[in-house]
Amino acid sequence: MSPALLAVSEFLRLITLADYNTRVVLLGTTLLGASAGIVGTFMLLRKQALVGDLVSHAALPGVALAFLIGEMVSPGSGRSLPHLLIGATVAGLLAIGTMSVIRRWSSTKPDAALATVLGIFFGGGAVLFKVVQELPTGNQAGLQHFILGAASTMTAGDVSLIAKAAVCVLILCALMFKELSILSFDEDFATAQGWPVFVLDLGLMALVVAVTVIGLQSVGVLMVALLITPATAARFWTHDLKRLVVIAAAFGGGSAFLGTAASAVVPKLASGPTIVLAGTALFLISLLFGRQGGLVKRWLQMRDVRHRVERHDLLRAMYEILELTVPHSGPLSPEHLTSRPVGFTELQQKRSWNARRLRQLISRNLIDGMVRFDVSDGWRLTQLGAIESQRIVRNHRLWELYLIHCADFGASHVDRLADDIEHVLEPEVVEQLEREIALHSEPGIPPSPHGVS
Repeated sequence: MSPALLAVSEFLRLITLADYNTRVVLLGTTLLGASAGIVGTFMLLRKQALVGDLVSHAALPGVALAFLIGEMVSPGSGRSLPHLLIGATVAGLLAIGTMSVIRRWSSTKPDAALATVLGIFFGGGAVLFKVVQELPTGNQAGLQHFILGAASTMTAGDVSLIAKAAVCVLILCALMFKELSILSFDEDFATAQGWPVFVLDLGLMALVVAVTVIGLQSVGVLMVALLITPATAARFWTHDLKRLVVIAAAFGGGSAFLGTAASAVVPKLASGPTIVLAGTALFLISLLFGRQGGLVKRWLQMRDVRHRVERHDLLRAMYEILELTVPHSGPLSPEHLTSRPVGFTELQQKRSWNARRLRQLISRNLIDGMVRFDVSDGWRLTQLGAIESQRIVRNHRLWELYLIHCADFGASHVDRLADDIEHVLEPEVVEQLEREIALHSEPGIPPSPHGVS
C-alpha cells in the first residue's frame, strides 16, 4: 500500500474510532482538556494564569524522584503511573507553597517569586532527569514523555486513571462554582461576606495542581497552554461566567481531541505541541471572529462609528450653511432645510474637508437617503436628512449650552468639546440636558452660542 493510501486508511480508522486504544485515549484527553478549560477560566479571572506553568515545570523533579525511589524499592516498578503522578503532585504543591511563602514573608514581587521558584524546580528536574538517564533502565523509563507529552503511548489503565481524575475535577468545579466565582471576581467582597478566601485559594490551587499533573503524560510541561488558552479564547465569545466556563470546556476538550488525533495519525508528532497548536488555532479564530471583542467585530463597530460621526458632521455642516443663507425666523423647519441645495465649495470651506473625503461622505449619505443630488448646484437635504440634521444640531447645541452655563466653559472653547461627545448622546442624556439648561434655552433648537443667527 502506498504511503498516501496508508495515511488515508489511518485517518479513516481514526475518525471512525475503529481502534479501542484510540477511543480510550481520545476520551481521556478530551476530558482532560475540558477540565483544564474550566479550571483555567477561574485561574484567568483570578489573574494567576502562570501558576499552571509553575506547577507543570516544578512537577518534573517530582516525577524523576518518584521514579528513582521506585527503582530503589523495587527495580522495574519506577514507571508506575500512580507513583509518578503522586511525585508530580507533591512537587507541584511544594512549589506553590514555596512561592506563597516567598510572597508572604518577603518583599519579592509575585512575578519574580514565581519565576524564581520555577527556575529552581525546573533546574532540579533537569539534573534529576540526567541522573535517571544514567541508570540501566533510565532510557526505557519513558519519562521524556512528561516534557512534550505522548498520548499515543498511554495504556488503557493510564487513560482510565486520567479520566477518573478529570471527572473528579469537573465535579469539584461544579460543586464549588459559586465560591470560585466570588473569589475570582471580588476577593474583598468575599472576605467581607465571611468566605474563607485563603482556603478557597488553596482549593483552586489544588485543582490547578491536579489538572496539571494528570495532563503531564499527554501534554507535558505545555499544560499551561491547555489551562489558559481555551479560557482566553472563550473570553472573546461571552462575558457571562456560566457560558464562559462551558465554552472554555468545549475549547479545551476540542483542542485536546484534535491534537491527540493529529499525533495518532502522524506518529512522530508529540501530542503536547499538537494539542497546543490546536488550541492556538481556536484562539486565533476567536480573536478574529469572537462576538465580544473579536478583531473583525471591533473593526466593523469602529467603521460604523466613524461613518456615523462623518454623517453627523456633514449634516450639521449643511444645517449651519442653510442657517446662514435661508431667510427664516426661529429654528429652521424641514421645509427651510430642503429649500435650496448646498454647493461642494461651501461644504469644503465650512469644515476644511479635502475633495476626496467630501465626495466619500456625500456618496455614503446618498446611499443612506440623507441627501440627494440637485442638478442645479450641489446637494440638497432630503426630508429624512433634514429631520436628522435638526436632531444632530440640537444635541450639539444643548451640550454646548450645558458646558457654558453649568460647567463654566467659555463659549470659544466648547465647540470642540461638543464635537467629541455629541455622537454618543443617548435620548435619556438629552432629556437630562434639557432639564439642566431649561432656564438658559428656548424650546426647540437653541441658537448657536457662537453668534450665528
